[in-house]
Amino acid sequence: MLLIKKNKREQSYLLKRLKKKGHEIEAIDKIEDATGKASELNFDIIVTDLELIRDSHSLLKAIHEQVSPPYLILDKKPLNWREIYILETSSLEKVIKSIEHIQINEYTSMRREIEYLRHTQPHIYNLDYVVAESPQMKEALSVVKKICSSNVTVLITGETGTGKEVIASTIHFNSPRKKRAFVKVNCASLQETLLESELFGHEKGSFTGAYKRRIGRFEQAHGGTVFLDEIGDMSLSIQAKVLRVIEEKSFERLGGSQTIKVDVRLLVATNKDLKELIRAEQFREDLYYRINVARIYLPPLRERPEDILPLAHFFLKRFNIESNKQIKGFSTKAIKVLLDYHWTGNVRELENVIERAVLMTEGTIINAEDLSLEYDLFPSIIRKRIKLKEAERELIIQALEKSNWVQRDAAKLLGISRRVISYKIKKFGIKHSSWIKNK
Repeated sequence: MLLIKKNKREQSYLLKRLKKKGHEIEAIDKIEDATGKASELNFDIIVTDLELIRDSHSLLKAIHEQVSPPYLILDKKPLNWREIYILETSSLEKVIKSIEHIQINEYTSMRREIEYLRHTQPHIYNLDYVVAESPQMKEALSVVKKICSSNVTVLITGETGTGKEVIASTIHFNSPRKKRAFVKVNCASLQETLLESELFGHEKGSFTGAYKRRIGRFEQAHGGTVFLDEIGDMSLSIQAKVLRVIEEKSFERLGGSQTIKVDVRLLVATNKDLKELIRAEQFREDLYYRINVARIYLPPLRERPEDILPLAHFFLKRFNIESNKQIKGFSTKAIKVLLDYHWTGNVRELENVIERAVLMTEGTIINAEDLSLEYDLFPSIIRKRIKLKEAERELIIQALEKSNWVQRDAAKLLGISRRVISYKIKKFGIKHSSWIKNK
């Protein structure tokens, strides 16, 4: 923290008070010295007086040029709202009106978390590394590339686990806002009052348990991006407030009267049919048209089999590094299982399966049994759209493969007797080398 105080007595008082709370502080009394300090060191917070900073354009410029600007706290209240506006439009991430009404620890930890994400995330969301072999995903990525540099609101749709959050992150970290905060909120995971507080913040005493002021996600994301996941689960009253943020770029905290201005880009996602929700009067039509400026649809993994193996290898490489293993790839049988599986949980399920396989595999190749999949025979046959007799033959072959060609076990898997499966094997002319050897 940088403390700039001309009055030595006030500086000494604040220095003692803030050090008692465990803050690391550098104190100076000349605004001219502050410009160099702000350029050299990466402060979380700068505490000063309005009369010192309002005419120091060099200090404001030095702060603005930092990748992660600090929060500015004014120890004495500004003379009028015009002066506050001048400071707030000086490209500072936040101007806090008085040191008496803030939680410094909250701002410090928030800024450090944002800084950590800025350093660790961008390489993950490089467009060149996003797995997209299928025509559907190539089309989705082409839309992403077109809209990254703009400021438009984006609606991302698709089943649970298809990668909506990854696409939202990719958009942010390839946009002009990439050096600012990327704040994610799952609208389905919180009750209405808690979600309202999460998004817009609240004032002390605004509801039972609100013992202190809380800064909301929109405020935290000022200058950056807010990602609202599962927006279809949001109540109509909160939808109205989100609409206002889009249209007027302003809101009030829960229990507060002060209007807060924010500059955020909004990305939203849902696995629901919003038009159906509009018809059921559960989603605002005006909000739908506001968020549907640009739309990206992510198809389920079962409809883009070209992406299954590239994704599996991508996750294998990642979990190899995390687990300090050197697994080279998948057996032929494991590949067949991966391609035939229905993937109802989509990319998220595939990721979990590969992570578990990497942990359980002792050799250098992942085998079919290492995948621990509940083998879904029927959907793989349905996808091939074959005739009933051919489907019956394929079902028996898949059951035999799953049972290591032991007829008794395959019969149990299919729920038929050993005599019936033996008859079917002869009928369809199914043969295997292990049966010949055992004769």
